[in-house]
Amino acid sequence: MAALDDLRRVIRRIEGPRATRRALEPIEKILGGEVIETEAGALLAVHRDVALSAPYGRVLLRAATEIASSTLGMLAPAVGDTLDPRRLLFIDTETTGLAGGTGTYAFLVGTARIDGDRIRLSQLFMRDLDEEGALVAALAPLLEGASGIVTFNGSGFDLPLLETRFILQRRLWRGDIAHVDLMRPARRVWGDALDDCRLGTLEHRVLGVERERDIPGYAIPSVYFQFLRRQAAAPLRDVLAHNRHDILALVGLLGWFGQALEGRLASLTAEEHAGVARLWERTDVERACACYEAALGAGLDEDLAHGVRLRLARWQKRRARWAAARALWEAATAATAFDPRPWEELAKFHEHRAHDFPAARTIVTRALELATATGAPARVVDALSFRLARLDRRLAT
Repeated sequence: MAALDDLRRVIRRIEGPRATRRALEPIEKILGGEVIETEAGALLAVHRDVALSAPYGRVLLRAATEIASSTLGMLAPAVGDTLDPRRLLFIDTETTGLAGGTGTYAFLVGTARIDGDRIRLSQLFMRDLDEEGALVAALAPLLEGASGIVTFNGSGFDLPLLETRFILQRRLWRGDIAHVDLMRPARRVWGDALDDCRLGTLEHRVLGVERERDIPGYAIPSVYFQFLRRQAAAPLRDVLAHNRHDILALVGLLGWFGQALEGRLASLTAEEHAGVARLWERTDVERACACYEAALGAGLDEDLAHGVRLRLARWQKRRARWAAARALWEAATAATAFDPRPWEELAKFHEHRAHDFPAARTIVTRALELATATGAPARVVDALSFRLARLDRRLAT
């Protein structure tokens, strides 16, 4: 009887009047955007304007527009030195996964471009996967009007993905467009100083911006899939906010590079002096050496200072500034951990430049003692032993 009563209750619930569901609020109202029409259909676009005079952490956004074309060429040597910084397009995507390939969609493409005295942020959002054609149609004219694009790790992910989506929608991708990928120069500047060079890390540590309630990137695909299933748009506010922060971080980071490389930044840390020097090495050795010297003078951490001394000594050697190179090698031999490189360079200097064989032998003997005591690799011990034997033969002669 109990089972029969339960069945009757289920039947009454099914056949009875259903409570009316409250109509969902339009997504454009929830996210603060508008539905736009393209020749390939409709999609959601969210626009924001930010004044160029506004700061993003420690950097004014205007700094990105003041960067010289030659500096852009330093950050991305392949683009040359003719890019117009006021016509750059900053791009960041949010995707359905990180695997890439034809099964990965860019459901949100955020862009920023300079428009007079403001930055125009435009976020193109696919309300369903069948709106990809409309997203591509809306993005294409932005690419056509740009002198170049700026991304962070765009070479490895964003641009190949967008190119794939364009091809699948039978649209021409601008393969010739100049591309400034800020991840590469960022790794040269902060690769030794920070635990990682993710955009969020640089935004916090370099630009001084602390995000509130930021959704982690790995959670974004699941939020989008949940929206596709349930059409609940409120959680997407955090996704769009995350994307806007990434875009503004791109603008701020480009401005930082411009100010640092062009001498318009009030101060740099010792680590940043060393990092900027690595960028200057490609085009101006004099400025690179000056930055390395500034890093050492600013109290660089000893582990980093050791590498900087060796790097600076290498350039002094190439320019035949032997006294400066010798002083750096001698300072490097005082490092806590045994490193054979400065010992070998000093031995070469005394043997081949100063022709002071006894001094060279003294250096090699001491280096061999340290190598043996610290358990250096056999190849290091063998090389020092070979050099010592050769010096003994020369001294005997």
